[in-house]
Amino acid sequence: MEVGGLSFFLQLVIVKSSASAPVNAAKDFIHMVFKILKKELPGPFTFIFESSSRVPKILGVNKKTVGIRVPNHRIPLAIVSMLGNPIITSSIKDDDHIKEYTTDPEEIFEDFKNQVDMVIDGGSGGNIPSTIVDFTSEVPEVTRQGLGIFEGYQ
Repeated sequence: MEVGGLSFFLQLVIVKSSASAPVNAAKDFIHMVFKILKKELPGPFTFIFESSSRVPKILGVNKKTVGIRVPNHRIPLAIVSMLGNPIITSSIKDDDHIKEYTTDPEEIFEDFKNQVDMVIDGGSGGNIPSTIVDFTSEVPEVTRQGLGIFEGYQ
C-alpha cells in the first residue's frame, strides 16, 4: 500500500485515546477481550482484530485485519483527543540493519521532508517495538514480542 508516496508493508494501526472509546473497526469485540484491553492499555501493545466492512471503505484498501493501539505517549493521545477520532498510522521501516525502525524526528524529517506535510518532534522514541497480539482466532497469539509482556486472560 502507498500513502503520500510512501510504501507501507506493515499492518495499519488505528491509534485511539483510550480502550473504552468506540471501536467500530473491530468486530466480535467480546467482553473478555475488552477486559484485556482495559488492563493493558494504554501501553506497549498492538492488538490485531478482524476488520469490519467499514475499514476498506474508509481506507480504500481491502484489509481483512486492523490493529488497535493506545500508546502511553502524550502526543498521539493529545492528537486523537483533539480530533475526536482515531488516527491511522504505521511504522517507518529503516534500511539500516542495525536500527530496525527510525524514531529520531530530525532523521525522519531529513528522510521524508519532501513527502510529508509535517513531522512532530516529541523527541527520539525507543527502538523496542510494541508487542503485537493477534485476536483473529479463538486463542490470542503473540506474533511479535516487543516491549509489552502479554499475560492473556489472567
